[in-house]
Amino acid sequence: MKKLLSLALFIISVSSNLFGQQDPQFSQNMFNKLQTNPAYAGSSDGICGTLLYRNQWTGFEGAPKTGLFSIDAPVNFLHGGLGLTILAADELGFENTFIAKLAYAYRFNIGQGNLAIGADFGFLQKSIDGDFKSNDPNDPIIPTSSVSGNVIPDLGAGIYYNSDKLYLGASMSHILESEVDYGDFTTTMARHLYFTGGYRIEFSPAISLIPSFLVKNVGDQTQADINANLHFNNRFWIGGSYRLEDAIVVMAGLNITPNLRLGYSYDFTTSDLKDYSSGTHEVMLGYCYKIRKKITPINRNVRFL
Repeated sequence: MKKLLSLALFIISVSSNLFGQQDPQFSQNMFNKLQTNPAYAGSSDGICGTLLYRNQWTGFEGAPKTGLFSIDAPVNFLHGGLGLTILAADELGFENTFIAKLAYAYRFNIGQGNLAIGADFGFLQKSIDGDFKSNDPNDPIIPTSSVSGNVIPDLGAGIYYNSDKLYLGASMSHILESEVDYGDFTTTMARHLYFTGGYRIEFSPAISLIPSFLVKNVGDQTQADINANLHFNNRFWIGGSYRLEDAIVVMAGLNITPNLRLGYSYDFTTSDLKDYSSGTHEVMLGYCYKIRKKITPINRNVRFL
């Protein structure tokens, strides 16, 4: 039954010209802004790296597994920041996606914060594992062996504002809508729109609440994550999310050192897939080395004071 469900999802994905969400999703999206918005690069004023691993719909045969690595840093002589994202996704067990992209953000001061305009460019490749062949070996749509699509260019752009307490962003991925050619059939990477924001509410010097959101749109389909994390003594946090018509998420994390943090989230599936899976596990490891700004001393001559 599980294999047949995977097969049905695959046939829908390759035979339709209108696509749903193609980019992998992460529940701890508030710690993973570079993946969806290149304008985020350099906004943390440090050299920051993130590792994420997501095991979605555990217990469901062929369920997606996604790994991501990203790193970004401010680059003063470029008046902004640079970032790199590498993503490997095993989607529905038979379709694999690999993405590598380099981001640049031009940053400038505005009001009490900073505004950035950014773009990323890289490449994307998809492949299909034909080993999951269904009961019908003569189905012409389903490959009987592993098939790799052509390497396609990938372009994204975004805008991002952040201050001490507030951040807002909007971005678009797969702007080129490049076509992946498998030989016997093709699939198109649809444009994805992302809107994100968050605000820090300080109850005391030791306790703060950060509500945030991430809205994703592909064609006529829209999905939203509503999040909130409660931080204690800048040492650990607990929180949760609601993903519309999909999942309820609980999460927690710990700042192991001032630079190193570890996070975990668990999705309770609320869609029809809840009958086939045991939820979703996601682990995050982040490291951020803050760059100290060099202060040039000013020497004054007492004769001109």
